[in-house]
Amino acid sequence: MASERENHREDVIGRANVEDTPELLAYYDELEGFHAGALWTVANKIEPWAPKSQSVPVVWRYRDLRDHVIRSVDLVTPEKAGRRVIYLNNPGRQDVAAAVGWIYAGLQVMNPGEVASAHRHSASAIRFIMEGRGAYTVVDGHKMTLGANDFVLTPNGTWHEHGVSADGSLCLWQDGLDIPFVNAMEANFYEVHPDLNQVVGHAVDDMTKTWGNPGLTPYGESWRKGYSPMFKYEWAPTYDALSKYAGCTAGSPFDGVLMEYVNPVTNGPVMQTLGASMQMLRPGEHTRAHRHTGSYLYHVAKGRGHSIINGKRFDWAERDIFCVPSWAWHEHVNGSDREDACLFCLNDLPVMRALGLYREEAFGENGGRQPLLQG
Repeated sequence: MASERENHREDVIGRANVEDTPELLAYYDELEGFHAGALWTVANKIEPWAPKSQSVPVVWRYRDLRDHVIRSVDLVTPEKAGRRVIYLNNPGRQDVAAAVGWIYAGLQVMNPGEVASAHRHSASAIRFIMEGRGAYTVVDGHKMTLGANDFVLTPNGTWHEHGVSADGSLCLWQDGLDIPFVNAMEANFYEVHPDLNQVVGHAVDDMTKTWGNPGLTPYGESWRKGYSPMFKYEWAPTYDALSKYAGCTAGSPFDGVLMEYVNPVTNGPVMQTLGASMQMLRPGEHTRAHRHTGSYLYHVAKGRGHSIINGKRFDWAERDIFCVPSWAWHEHVNGSDREDACLFCLNDLPVMRALGLYREEAFGENGGRQPLLQG
């Protein structure tokens, strides 16, 4: 028996609404023989009234995953695995191994003294350190030492490798990459360094020391690449900046006190396809709901609380990771009336903005708060 053909009809003027007839069904069969089809049968599907994300909201709880991530140390070596990573698999995006939208994420673990082989790829990446001491990353010969809540860039096309110093401790970090996006563009390449490891050709942490000084640009230095030269963004100055800003602003009604990480040369996003931000929710703060195009992957850097996403409550604590799909209503709540909470966010807003696709809408009812769905 022939399978039923797609025909997405809507009884709305200006939308496709063609009923099936024996003559049309035969016509569609003929078109299929030429690898073609009638647009009116799928137009309402491929041109929706509003974005319909395949991703679903998810919270990946660190307390649930941590032991499983560490167990991989006993099961595989970095040499065999390439990278010892447990990836986050959104139920709606399993076909592309994405955490949300076109963003891939995973949790990587390394023991003291281990070094993963150097490589490069078309995908852009960040690493956000979750725990441990002694972690480092080398990017095109620049070595960055890393502590908890620091994050480091490994932009597309750069040689990079990760390791933990012999005198360090077991380290875990979150990887975030645009692998699904680059694959969708059919533009991904991967290459292993011919020597497997790089030579460090610069002073340790030189890029942050050169480019990470507020209000100052190094004299005589130039940078024309499409990503930030400040490969490492440290937690301590970030939290200090948020605290200072919180003292002189009411903040955003939707995001609290939010600051974007930027390329110090252009004041634009840190990379061309991935953006990053850190936001502070002050004690007891409950933001208003809004939605926007673009996918958000949050990492709880500090505190505890919950978010309401499309009417459902999702509780989170420090080091948990959760996602907000594109065009999903969302609001955040700090669960403490004494301590602030901080959320690191990896997003695809640079792509949305560069292509003119960014759109935002506030929730206009109930004082900007979503009603909670039952069940």
